[in-house]
Amino acid sequence: MLELVNINKRYTDAAGSSWDIASNLSWQWPASHNTVALLGPSGTGKTTLLRMVAGLEPVQGGRVLWDRVDVTDWPPEQRRFALMFQDFALFPHLSVQDNVAFGLREQGMGTAASRAAATELLASFGLADKARQATTALSGGEQQRVALARALIIQPKLLLLDEPFSALDADLRVHMREEFRQRVASAGTKVLLVTHDESEAKAMASAAWHLQSGGLERLW
Repeated sequence: MLELVNINKRYTDAAGSSWDIASNLSWQWPASHNTVALLGPSGTGKTTLLRMVAGLEPVQGGRVLWDRVDVTDWPPEQRRFALMFQDFALFPHLSVQDNVAFGLREQGMGTAASRAAATELLASFGLADKARQATTALSGGEQQRVALARALIIQPKLLLLDEPFSALDADLRVHMREEFRQRVASAGTKVLLVTHDESEAKAMASAAWHLQSGGLERLW
């Protein structure tokens, strides 16, 4: 499981103002919980903390552990964590199929095999008929399903969600929350959800913490 040990990170903006995102922050994944939420208002550093867990942002002190192994200096691909951004971050120059297959190609799987695996997963998401289309031709909900399929196809140890539903309208947001919850549960993947929306956190997570002033406080 994920564990953060004495993490330090200080952020300085363009105007020269600085504040602690993490100050000797220590935290351990709670036992018997599959989805955990990290809450806090915009600007508190939730996304930066998520990026440090993913290996996309360096820590300035402390350690990131997974199953008691120190992964602090491991590159993102070696950690096998998947990160979903709030804007989906799909590749517009690739087809839906190749977007989903991308992670497998990065792991060294051949083009034919990775595309076959992507097509099979897309079928389970109800997107088989969209496989050869450009992602720009998809609706917001379809793009989000593609982003989730791309994340899950590599069978990640941990799925990191950064405000995953913020770009969707209210009705679709409610539908996608439930669909995500079911699909992630089916895949058996641990999820760390970053959101500013407490109702979203309660709909998806069984435990939650609040990030503020460089520390974490448990909410439920």
